[in-house]
This record gives sequence, structure tokens and C-alpha cells, in this order.
Amino acid sequence: MERQQLIRMHRRLACTDLADISEVRCALREFLRYRWREESAEVAELLLSELVTNALVHTRHGAVVTVTVASATLRVEVRDFVSGLPMSYVPDADDGTHGRGLILVQSLADAWGVKAHALGKVVWFELDGGRP
Repeated sequence: MERQQLIRMHRRLACTDLADISEVRCALREFLRYRWREESAEVAELLLSELVTNALVHTRHGAVVTVTVASATLRVEVRDFVSGLPMSYVPDADDGTHGRGLILVQSLADAWGVKAHALGKVVWFELDGGRP
């Protein structure tokens, strides 16, 4: 049986610095540069920034990002440290740009979910078939 190789990226983000969103996007882009198709990497970048923004804005306690590439699957996890699952929300036209993060994740990810922990939760998504 062939052993599956896992490649990981791990980043801790400060609780109040929204500039970390741009930095973690750049780190993901570099991490995926030769490991994943460009179009799929761009989707991963967009979804990562949505989940990190949610974690930093709504919890104000920082976040931990873990990205795993295994075989033909990319998994991104964003952990925060506040209990309570994210609320699914359908924004109306007056909401501007707010409230669309989880809708984007639902629409663009091949799989996604939320896992509660004793302290906080992990919101994750997976993309399939992106290797170059």
C-alpha cells in the first residue's frame, strides 16, 4: 500500500490585527505555488480569507490556520477560541458586503463543516483535484 504524504502549513494569527489576513493569504499562495493548480489555489485563498476574517472579527481572540495537502485534497482549517457555532445567515441587498463568507464556502468548497472543541471551534473546507 502506498503511503500518503501530508504537507502542512500552520500559522497563528493575532486577535486584533486584520493585516494578518493579507499575510496568511500570501503564505497560502506561496505554500500552494507548485503543489496546486492556480485556479484552485485562488479559490482556497478566497475561502481562507473569509474564514479568517470571520474568526478575527466575530471572536476577537485570534485564530490558528492549518492547511494540509494530501494526495488530491486540500484541507484548510481555521480554529478560533470562542464557543458557539457560526450562524448561517442569508444577507439581504442592504447588507453591503457583510454576511456572505459562509455562503461562499458552501458554494465553492467540495466539502466543509464546523467541529466544536472544548475551547472554540474549527471551521474547515476541502477542495479536491487541484494538483498541477
